[in-house]
Amino acid sequence: MDHTPTDLPSATPAEPGAPIKVLLADDQALLRSAFRVLVDSEPDMEVVGEASDGAQAFAVARRERPDVVLMDIRMPGTDGLAATRMISADPELAAVRVVMLTTFEVDEYVVSALRAGASGFLGKGAEPEELLNAIRVAAAGEALLSPAATKGLIATFLAQGGGVDPAAAGASAGIHAERLAALTVREREVLVHVAAGLSNDGIAVRLEVSPLTVKTHVNRAMAKLGARDRAQLVVIAYESGLVRPRVE
Repeated sequence: MDHTPTDLPSATPAEPGAPIKVLLADDQALLRSAFRVLVDSEPDMEVVGEASDGAQAFAVARRERPDVVLMDIRMPGTDGLAATRMISADPELAAVRVVMLTTFEVDEYVVSALRAGASGFLGKGAEPEELLNAIRVAAAGEALLSPAATKGLIATFLAQGGGVDPAAAGASAGIHAERLAALTVREREVLVHVAAGLSNDGIAVRLEVSPLTVKTHVNRAMAKLGARDRAQLVVIAYESGLVRPRVE
């Protein structure tokens, strides 16, 4: 069974008074129904749409503007990976966070999903409470990348190019490296800790500063690096060579 991390931060939506809008994208109607019942049972979130493939997910996302999309990676036709790229490339959907759902603990699709703009991933075998917390974490702009084993595998894939063309990977690394030059010493230090999976509170303890100060550094790093969220910061940190993966 897949497991989500126990050390993920508890999160609340950016607008406390408004429920988190969730879009369910999965080709299995029974699974979507189960997710709908679970999500709609929470007072701070609601399902605003469903989709059975990636193309439909993108269309519904444009219409409903959800806060979080629970996106199955493998769907017939337009899969979740393609749909995530479409959502990430649409300026009008910049605030939408995508959480990939996968039957497998980790594979090359996970790395591709992060590169495509996903905020993280979750195993379909996760407990209901883990799924709900994942939605809240993603809505708050955090990254679902904390399990140590999974991070290690992601780092390995990134080091190997993650299944992408080596030339493209090299060009991407060069671009990231150039952008890193715009970061201050403190911002680079914070980025390293973000790549290690630490929350703002955890980083604050390490650097002996306030969580608010850390949040400011994270936001500035995201703006300078063109990252949508923390998950993208993790990918950039590895691809640029700022953080070297440890392969055990």
